[in-house]
Amino acid sequence: MHSPVLLVIAHGSRDPRHAATVHALVRGVRSLRPGLRVEVGFLDFNLPSVTGVLDRLAAEGVRDVVALPLLLTRAFHAKADIPAVLRQAPTSLRVRQAEVLGPSPLLLSAVHRRLYEAGLTPADKSSTGLVLASAGSTDPEAIAVIAETARELRHTGWCAVRPAFASASLPRTEDAVRELRALGVHRVAVAPYVIAPGRLPDRIAEGARDADVLADVLGPGPELARLLLTRYDGARARDRVFAVTASACLSGPVGHAVTA
Repeated sequence: MHSPVLLVIAHGSRDPRHAATVHALVRGVRSLRPGLRVEVGFLDFNLPSVTGVLDRLAAEGVRDVVALPLLLTRAFHAKADIPAVLRQAPTSLRVRQAEVLGPSPLLLSAVHRRLYEAGLTPADKSSTGLVLASAGSTDPEAIAVIAETARELRHTGWCAVRPAFASASLPRTEDAVRELRALGVHRVAVAPYVIAPGRLPDRIAEGARDADVLADVLGPGPELARLLLTRYDGARARDRVFAVTASACLSGPVGHAVTA
């Protein structure tokens, strides 16, 4: 039996660095699990589109797909946009939506790796205040996840950690930097909590002008590649549990689109 195809769903951007980063991440996933077919589709701006990939897979005779949102939190895209697109899948496809990437210890590891690549060391934590700068959202659940991620980073030894947002929410990156300065923090670092370059990460960088250290975006690192496979495996495991439970009282096929 063939494993379900992994369809990575990215938002898309007019900035070519965004798609290049997504494709590099997908290549990393393929290298970790060579026997798994991994496709990528974009919601906007870039090709191939999600619907285009789903139509192509159905035409090739594929029957089982795990759709994985390339998102750090469960905001509007994960709750509304992506399920709406998946409902348009050909009826011959069985599509399951995996969980978003965050929260996860692997993301914390990726943040630390980027900060160390920017010049910090573990010994610098106790004298460094950290701004965890995300894209931003109007969704309270997404904001709460970013705040909890900041708290978890604080527990790893940074002297202070503040969340910040490039849009939709406050504070902005520059405000969080100023707050840490006002606390008398010796050194301030900004860690962009975004996957790929683009307009909002550029806004984060602009807001980090007065920081001492600016890390790179999370990018196509090994932690994210492993996390994608973790979410893929989790979607398959949940389905197996459901199948065992449902078999006692249900018969006949399950509907073609299932969301997490």
